[in-house]
Amino acid sequence: MGCYIHQNNCVSPQGNSESIDLNKLHLSENNTLKAIEPDWLPKEIPLAMYRRMGKASRLACGAALPLLKQQHFNGVLVGTGYGGLEDCVKFLSQIIEYNEGRLTPTHFVQSTSNAIASQLAFFSGNKGHNCTHTHRGLAFENALLEALMLLKENEEHNYLLGGVDEISTYQHNIDFLTGWHKEELVSNAHLFSTSSKGSLAGEGAAFFTVNNQKEKALAYVKGVYTFHSACADDLSSFLKETLQKQLHEVDILLSGACGDNRFAAFYQIIENILPAHTVIIRYKHLCGEYATSSSFALWLACYILQTQKIPTGMIKKGEPKQAYKNILIHNTFRGKQHSFIWLQTPNLTTL
Repeated sequence: MGCYIHQNNCVSPQGNSESIDLNKLHLSENNTLKAIEPDWLPKEIPLAMYRRMGKASRLACGAALPLLKQQHFNGVLVGTGYGGLEDCVKFLSQIIEYNEGRLTPTHFVQSTSNAIASQLAFFSGNKGHNCTHTHRGLAFENALLEALMLLKENEEHNYLLGGVDEISTYQHNIDFLTGWHKEELVSNAHLFSTSSKGSLAGEGAAFFTVNNQKEKALAYVKGVYTFHSACADDLSSFLKETLQKQLHEVDILLSGACGDNRFAAFYQIIENILPAHTVIIRYKHLCGEYATSSSFALWLACYILQTQKIPTGMIKKGEPKQAYKNILIHNTFRGKQHSFIWLQTPNLTTL
C-alpha cells in the first residue's frame, strides 16, 4: 500500500520552496530556528483575516496555498503536534483576565488543532474529507497513513497532506524546563558536534499532493512504519522483523538525529545495520526539532530524488553517488515515538 507524491511545498527556517537554497545555512538565534514566512502571503489572504490568524495557520497557508491553486482535492489531511497552542494560551489567559466574562472569540477559534485544516478547506471551498491528527511526534505519519488508506478505498481521489507546528512561547518554556532544549547556546551549524541533552526548537510546514497517479509523480511512498518504545533493544527487534530484508536497497538514510545525546543510540542502531553503500545524512540543523519535522524531511527527500543531489553539510557518512532511488527517513521523537518513511523514485513502482 503506497501513494504517489506530485506537487509539494514547504515553509521552513531555511525559506520556502520558491526561494530556498539548501546549500546556504540560515543560522539559529537563541537556540531556535523560526520559519521564514513567504512575503506574498498577506497579499493572498484578506488582511482582516490575516491579522487574526495564528502563526501555525499562516505557516500552513504559506505551504498549502500554492498547491490549492494547482489541483482539486477530495480532502485535507493535516498532522500537528500542538496546533495553534499560542492562541490557546491567549484564550485561557483571557478567561482569567475577564473573569469568564465577554471573551474575544478569535483566539478560541484559532486555538483548536483542527483550525489549520478547516482554514485550508475554507480557502479552497473544499467540503470533502477533513481530518487533523494530533499524535505529537507521530502526527504527520498518522496523517500519511490515513492518506494511504483513503487512496486504497478511493483510487481516483487527490488529497492535500501536510504537517505543521509553531514555536509557542508557552510550550517552548515548558520544553526548556523539562530538558528538551539545549541549556547552553548552540548554533545549528555545530548542532551535531555537541554532546549534551536537548536540541534546538524548530517550526515549519510542508504540504503535498498525494494520489494514485504515477504519471509525472515526484516520488512514491513505499511504506510508513511507526513504533512506540523507550527501549533501544525493542527498536532493534522491530527493525529486524519489519525492514531488515529490504535495507540493502536503501541508498540514503535521512536521519532525524537532533543533537540530543540521550537518543543517539536509537539512530546508531539503524546506522549499524545498513549496508556500507548507504549514504547517511541529517536534516534537523536545517529545521530544528518539532513534532512534525518528518514532514520537512519528506519534502527534503522529494527534493533529493528530483535533483539527485544532496545539499551541502548534510552528509554524516558515505560518498555521494550518481543516482539515488530509495530514501529511508528515520525519526525519533523524545525517545519514545519512532517512525520510518520509505520513499523511492516513481519509475520503480506499479500500483
